[in-house]
Amino acid sequence: MEQILEFNEAVNGFVWGPVMLLILVGTGVYLTIRSGVFQVRGFPMAMSTTIGSVIGRRAKKADEANISGFQAVSTALASTVGTGNVVGVATAITIGGPGAVFWMWISAFFGMMTKFAEIVLAMKYRETNVEGRYVGGPMYYIKNGLKQPWLAYVFAVFATLATFGIGNMTQANSIATAFETSFGTPTWLMGVIVMVLTAVVILGGIKAIARVTEKLVPFMAVFYIAISIVLLVLHAGQIIPSLVLVVHAAFDPTSALGGAAGYTIAQAIRMGIARGVFSNEAGLGSAPIAHAASNTKEPVEQGLWGIFEVFVDTLLICTMTALVILTTGVWQGEERGAALTIAAFNHGLPGTFGGIALTIGLALFAYSTILGWSYYGEKSLEFIFRGIGGTRIAIFVYRLVFVAAVYVGSVGGLHAVWDISDTLNGLMAIPNLIGVLGLSGVVIAELRSYLRRRKAGELVAD
Repeated sequence: MEQILEFNEAVNGFVWGPVMLLILVGTGVYLTIRSGVFQVRGFPMAMSTTIGSVIGRRAKKADEANISGFQAVSTALASTVGTGNVVGVATAITIGGPGAVFWMWISAFFGMMTKFAEIVLAMKYRETNVEGRYVGGPMYYIKNGLKQPWLAYVFAVFATLATFGIGNMTQANSIATAFETSFGTPTWLMGVIVMVLTAVVILGGIKAIARVTEKLVPFMAVFYIAISIVLLVLHAGQIIPSLVLVVHAAFDPTSALGGAAGYTIAQAIRMGIARGVFSNEAGLGSAPIAHAASNTKEPVEQGLWGIFEVFVDTLLICTMTALVILTTGVWQGEERGAALTIAAFNHGLPGTFGGIALTIGLALFAYSTILGWSYYGEKSLEFIFRGIGGTRIAIFVYRLVFVAAVYVGSVGGLHAVWDISDTLNGLMAIPNLIGVLGLSGVVIAELRSYLRRRKAGELVAD
């Protein structure tokens, strides 16, 4: 086991190291240039087409076999908005200093185009399975677009295995630990509760998951943002100085922090980009699996949800967490990781309300991640078995094992599981980015066609 962990550590150092992080961000930079900075010039269109359609009640409804565009993004956000938005931001600030937040913003800015491209490709190259439902994601655009089936299977295997770690046991453990700390609830009891809640939803498939996430995701996002706003209003005088500190520390941490903090620009860049990618998952290839299940006909139209998704996850929710930590001043103390964020909420809000509110927020984030990743694993497994038979049995067994893993994660120590699944999560990015870069010309062609037809009023009717 020790040799396995040593090997994993070496691989992890590469997949989350400077080279891969440069490739992840570089892909977004390349797509940004080729698209004419579409995430900026197309931002109003993205907002009106996505959240604007929901608010204006113009959103397309789900059909009998597939889910709506909003349900697809809710499922994707369910897995994307997780403990990384709370713990990941705190870790970035702890190791990289306040300047890491700036580089998190940079990764999100370029990540908008990476996720946009992933979703466009997932929609264009998706297929219809035997149940009449759309299925897609990196494995399909690598197979159908890039014409590299073996690489598609590599992605599917990595994705299936990763779901049990980052998408399951570590999330369940976060819920159980948070409730034990805040309310004294035994971890085994929370394990049973979360296991049952998970089983009730995922055994119903994507339609059941989508029905839950389209209600859960908006509620949990609004709840967390509202609590954060209350805290920031109480510390309004520190918001501007904190933002100035973030920008200053991103380029000159020694000067910004008085020379005694021990942070470097390299640390700020690495932690900011790594935690940003880990949070919004742009480039990892996970979210496109959910988006491909949408009944939207226009690939670019669903791709616009990707821009919205990264905006909400990193530029909104992660920024809220960062400002809470910085405006309260607790980042200069001894706390690390989740404890740092809890200290910020406890310090910033009266009594124990802050800690309780954060515990509820963490639980919602983690539970939604479990639901979203269960679907990713299921669709990856379906791709693996589709040519050899036994797909339904494999998926049924997967669901049972996935539900059982929730309980195991709630009561067990997970350092090794976290490390290995973290590596698998990063390994997903390699075949996915090969597909995205190799098919980037297709993405740009689809974008130009959409914009031309939108202007001429010739878009495909859903």
